[in-house]
Amino acid sequence: MKKKLTRRDFLKAASIGTASAIALSCGMIEDPLPSLTEEPAAVSTNIPHSDSGPHEADVLVLGAGIAGLAAARTLADKGLRVIILEARDRIGGRMWTDHSLGLPLDLGASWIHGVKGNPIAELAKQFGVKTTPTDYENFSTFAADGRELSAGEESEIEDLFDSIYAEVEAMQEDTDADMSLQEAFDEVIARRNLSAEELHRLNFHIQGETSLEYGADPDDLSLWNWDQDEELGGAEVVFPDGYNQITDGLAQGLDIRLGVKVDSVRYGGDGVDVETSSGTFGGDKVVVTFPLGVLKQAAIEFDPPLPDSKQNAIDRLAMGVLNKVYLKFPEVFWDETIEGFGYIGEKPGEWNDWLSFVPYIGEPVLMAFHGGAKGFAIEELSDDEIVDGAMDTLRVIYGDEIPEPVGFVITRWGKDPLALGSYSHIPPFASGDDLDALFAPVDDVLYFAGEATHREFPGTVHGAYMSGVAAAEEML
Repeated sequence: MKKKLTRRDFLKAASIGTASAIALSCGMIEDPLPSLTEEPAAVSTNIPHSDSGPHEADVLVLGAGIAGLAAARTLADKGLRVIILEARDRIGGRMWTDHSLGLPLDLGASWIHGVKGNPIAELAKQFGVKTTPTDYENFSTFAADGRELSAGEESEIEDLFDSIYAEVEAMQEDTDADMSLQEAFDEVIARRNLSAEELHRLNFHIQGETSLEYGADPDDLSLWNWDQDEELGGAEVVFPDGYNQITDGLAQGLDIRLGVKVDSVRYGGDGVDVETSSGTFGGDKVVVTFPLGVLKQAAIEFDPPLPDSKQNAIDRLAMGVLNKVYLKFPEVFWDETIEGFGYIGEKPGEWNDWLSFVPYIGEPVLMAFHGGAKGFAIEELSDDEIVDGAMDTLRVIYGDEIPEPVGFVITRWGKDPLALGSYSHIPPFASGDDLDALFAPVDDVLYFAGEATHREFPGTVHGAYMSGVAAAEEML
């Protein structure tokens, strides 16, 4: 079993941790911008959709995220009549490009994780979408007092983590019962005679490799299966003009009904009836793409109830969170040649991971990640407290004279009732089999898609897209 640090390996270079919750406030910011719990008006106005029209189709697709769009596109291209029902007033789901700061900022998905054999990379080419590669080695790391760590110090942290992880990796094969990843780390670390500083930096590194990778802390991850996902090769790239170009391209020509909230799904041998805020929609079959967080809340009634195999998988799997804090400044006061930096503060998970958008879009924008338990915790703070916490950290590193931000955007995916998290992960005693069970069709009428249904690439855009295509092909 190989070490799987697939989604954000630059955490290694930065020796960073999760992200988090410190409180502060930026009273000098005028006209505070909306956070994720208050969606700004959709920027794109050219997505063809109908708010009225037939309520009958060959296939109903529930959700206009990347999985739903992929399924609908595949089915429509085969000549089937497809209607997509979407509760939001925009498409994309957890792919959302916000323009409220006057530039495109992705609040959900940001990267194509490995362009080789990646269908999202192919779609980018098809739609003529510009991408920019990221260099995970182009990062700096700062200690709690703001001092920049030397390359030697960073290597020491990485070497220590690698040696400890090698023993944890062996436990994946040798233990008779599953446990949390944190328990395994604790067992291995207990055999080492580490100094307080070594342990402090190591914990930051562990947090970064888990909380920012999987949206969950190591105590919420299965030792046996936390890294069972696969990875694609090639460069990892971002979209300078926004990820929404992919969903916009897929949506062209599809019948999408926005603002339609699904209440119940009744299915059987005679087809399916979906009760919504806009009346009843009927079809021969349905593709369900609700996020795992929504399924876990049982917010939508299924009649008959879902099979035990599927419901048990929903119950066993877990939903994590990765939140973002964007700050736009009047000028660049950091090293504009680097792509980001890590901060090893006093508490693991607090303002550890920063990304600079100067190399990508040429704008003075910084973004901080907040993942796992700290990612959920930051959602309980006010916008002002969050911005103030970010600025406290930046002042430690760059001094008290740095300018105040002129705008900000904050995500709260855990509080979003249509997401209830960012993406799925495998907690102790769950496995990849649960992802397969969640994907499995029911009675050749009810089909499922979404990142939490794709065993090889859960938690990724390409996994969600591939699941939508797979559900459509299974149906066909």
